[in-house]
Amino acid sequence: MGGSSKTLEITVISGENLCVDQKPVTENAYVIVRTESINCCKTSMAREDGGHPSWNEKFLLDMPMHARSITFEVQCKISSGAVRSVGVARIALSDFLGGSVPESSLQFLSYRLRNWHGRRSGVINFSARVKSPEEDLSKDQMKEEKEMMVNCKSGEFENEKNECGVVTGIPVRWNCYK
Repeated sequence: MGGSSKTLEITVISGENLCVDQKPVTENAYVIVRTESINCCKTSMAREDGGHPSWNEKFLLDMPMHARSITFEVQCKISSGAVRSVGVARIALSDFLGGSVPESSLQFLSYRLRNWHGRRSGVINFSARVKSPEEDLSKDQMKEEKEMMVNCKSGEFENEKNECGVVTGIPVRWNCYK
């Protein structure tokens, strides 16, 4: 890691008012978190907590020093088994790093999600802090964290059943101010 990156500890807490095509999403939702690096993390399917999806999952993300944002994308599986994007929040790291609050302080944040048409599609609640180099994980925790990581550079990933797959990305222009 050294001086070329920092470790960002992100806890995806819950979602509020999530909707797809103006229909509420309360189950079968998950979150993909990524920084401007080759790694990203994915939560398990949400538990419903009083009508709001809840995850309470912690991830450690390597954040390159050149990174300027972190992206949260909420997706859900619909009854046909297809995956639909609920919405995306792209958050400037300067919103919670490098300000008057020390980077190692835990901050609780809520951001608006927007769908691919730029319309509001809910809110994502999470906490964030920079993990100091002195904080070491036990070997079991490190192994568990690595199993949740997806190697986006090679495009290969493994799920809980150790099945491999391929991730394909298609650049799309997205204007969220419509």
